[in-house]
Amino acid sequence: MTVKNSLAEHSSALAQRRNDVSLTRYSGRFAPSPTGPLHFGSLITAVASYCDAKAHQGSWLVRIEDTDIPRIYPGSEDHILRAMDAFCFESDTPIIFQKDRLDIYEAVIDELRQQDLVYACQCTRKMLGSNHIYQDTCRHLGLGFEGQAIRLKVEDVEICFDDPLQGTHCSHLRQDLGDFVLKRRDGIINYQLAVVVDDYLQGMTHVVRGADLLDNTERQIYLGQLLGYPRLNYIHLPLAMNDQGQKLSKQNMAQALDLSKAPELLQQAIQALHQAHVDLDTPDRMLKQAVAQWNIDHIPHTTALQGYYL
Repeated sequence: MTVKNSLAEHSSALAQRRNDVSLTRYSGRFAPSPTGPLHFGSLITAVASYCDAKAHQGSWLVRIEDTDIPRIYPGSEDHILRAMDAFCFESDTPIIFQKDRLDIYEAVIDELRQQDLVYACQCTRKMLGSNHIYQDTCRHLGLGFEGQAIRLKVEDVEICFDDPLQGTHCSHLRQDLGDFVLKRRDGIINYQLAVVVDDYLQGMTHVVRGADLLDNTERQIYLGQLLGYPRLNYIHLPLAMNDQGQKLSKQNMAQALDLSKAPELLQQAIQALHQAHVDLDTPDRMLKQAVAQWNIDHIPHTTALQGYYL
């Protein structure tokens, strides 16, 4: 599919979605990145996103966020799919892989270029140093787009959202974040762009994810507004930590989920979310019980869970 055709498809979908009454129905997702096998923190997110969607009689889907192709860990996509089966998580729509949708993201970038909302940036990480707020170094240089990073022009506005667990969260985008990258110099589509586009195209209404992604949310809300997308509801879960006080992650060598112990791990994840007790049974029956008893207000209103996990 060409960029031109993808742009037309995206514009058509936008016009249709503006009048789509189905957006009033809850739709959630679990969107892991295959940079390593799923760990216990991933399971907590999967359980919470699934239970919250199903408790609202909504739909729930799985998306593999694999645009950063060089960082895909061998076998991790297979582990994710096997984990979905082992824990009886069933996506209500076919699972999509973002690496198969690069033409769509390119079309959205082209749309933003036509509106003069992005610019080419030649800055490297070494040039930027430790400053996490971009200082407009390339914003007015008028560089050609070929072989350069592409940044979104951020205006001086405050973006706020209300999170049931984390409270009201705000950022002055220009002061706190600065212009941010949508496409890297090596051609990799940035997470910020792909997640916003796919959440829209897949009809998401609610995003349940870890508190480590809190600081991304204002960027994504802002980009969605520029593209004319409806605003989503966000819930950021407290993170499972290891005995070193670090969040469980692939970078911190969190243990891969032992799929042979799915019922036991599922019960532990439900307990970690402070939900009512679920009897040890087959995962499908356990999930049904968890959904029937689900109460998001019972989840700790913090950014980290007490205790530590493997």
